[in-house]
Amino acid sequence: MAREASPSTGFRFVCYCKDCQTFARFLGRADILDAAGGTDIFQMAPARVKLTGGIEVIKCISLSKKVLRWYANCCRSPIANTAADPRFPIVALIHSFMDHADHARDEALGLPLCRIYERSATGPLPGNAPPPPSLRVFGRRAWKLLGWMVRGVNRPTPFFDDRTRAPRAVPHVLTESERAAP
Repeated sequence: MAREASPSTGFRFVCYCKDCQTFARFLGRADILDAAGGTDIFQMAPARVKLTGGIEVIKCISLSKKVLRWYANCCRSPIANTAADPRFPIVALIHSFMDHADHARDEALGLPLCRIYERSATGPLPGNAPPPPSLRVFGRRAWKLLGWMVRGVNRPTPFFDDRTRAPRAVPHVLTESERAAP
């Protein structure tokens, strides 16, 4: 459950990176990608995310030393991406994990502010694709991060143990064959 998810409390963007595409393939969930291979993501403060059930089926994979990708192993549902270090105060929720109640995603979270890694897109970008990131967008994100730390909503995080700072699941590092699997 994401509390207080709104355009003013988070940062929405579309990521076309190969790791997001690999994550979708690993889960067998091409439905989380747009036609060009992009994933709609909403970044927010970790303390505003609460997992209310199924913690025992939460798993994660690692495609790099910097990011963990979390999912529910029972149904192969993507949940979020986090930094591998819990001190970096962001949870990047995958759109398919979020319930917007009776609101459309654009209404609940605002339009995506930018797109990233579009060079890795698997096809032409949609006509309504958000623009590339600007200095203003980077500044807004940095300001949010600083605000989360000042307000203390950078912790706790549902994905890491508060005391040890270890991930709640042992990260599975994908092999080359797992990465290449269709």
